[in-house]
Amino acid sequence: MGQVMFIVWRESVEALLVVGILYAWLKNGDVSARRGIPYLWGGVAAGVLLAAGLGAALLGFSELLSGDAQTWFQIAIVLIAAVLIVQMVFWMRKHGRTLKKDMESSMQSSYESGNWWGVFVLVMLAIAREGSETAVFLYGIGLGQQEASTASLVLAGVIGFGLAFLTFYLLQLGGKIFSWRRFFQVTEVILLLLAAGLLVTGVEKLFDVILESSDMLASANWTMTLTAPVWDTSMLLDDSTTLGSLVSTLTGYRARPALLSVIVYVAYWAVVCSALYRKPQPQPKSKRQEAV
Repeated sequence: MGQVMFIVWRESVEALLVVGILYAWLKNGDVSARRGIPYLWGGVAAGVLLAAGLGAALLGFSELLSGDAQTWFQIAIVLIAAVLIVQMVFWMRKHGRTLKKDMESSMQSSYESGNWWGVFVLVMLAIAREGSETAVFLYGIGLGQQEASTASLVLAGVIGFGLAFLTFYLLQLGGKIFSWRRFFQVTEVILLLLAAGLLVTGVEKLFDVILESSDMLASANWTMTLTAPVWDTSMLLDDSTTLGSLVSTLTGYRARPALLSVIVYVAYWAVVCSALYRKPQPQPKSKRQEAV
């Protein structure tokens, strides 16, 4: 439930940021600029419909499958959700600083040409992107929390959406403590933790399916080594308790992790951290610069 609430909250805030930037530009402009406002809201509606269509397609396609095919599809979605979350974090790190400038530049082009369909398409794609990511994330999270009821997941989504509006309002007020920069810094870490948890869950389910399909692999010594618990921290925090379950779903914590889970978790953070803190390679000087 905590995962669902956070994902809906974070993605909704990002969508509100896009709409807020464009709406402020249009509203504060002249009469010609304000003519683009209906196209803005039309783009929002179209984007929501596209995202809802993807969510319905995911559920419908999953229902069409059965047995092993459905299991493989569900595992694939969990792993795809983990990859998309990481990709989203890196995308925001790269484009976050210029996002407002880029969108306002697109708005200026639409204003000068008098063609507001560009605004419609821009908003539609932005909302559809955020909504589609949310649909995939929630589907993957739901598979990892099959014990949770549909009602609790819906409630978590509604709460997350409500918190998004409150958060957006507070961020618009400005301030050094609760700023957009700090918001993205904090949520970036939580998103990477969520992705780690989804990745571990997906790999565990994948390994279980492989073992169930092969008695020879299930009885192999190396298989038993990979599935054996490395340590037991149940005395400190049992992942079967309410708090432990929350920490587990948010971070991938396991009280009795198998060696495979530990390897995947460590490898994930090694790759992510190396990519986050990798220094950009200096551009080679041209022959003209070297001559100077």
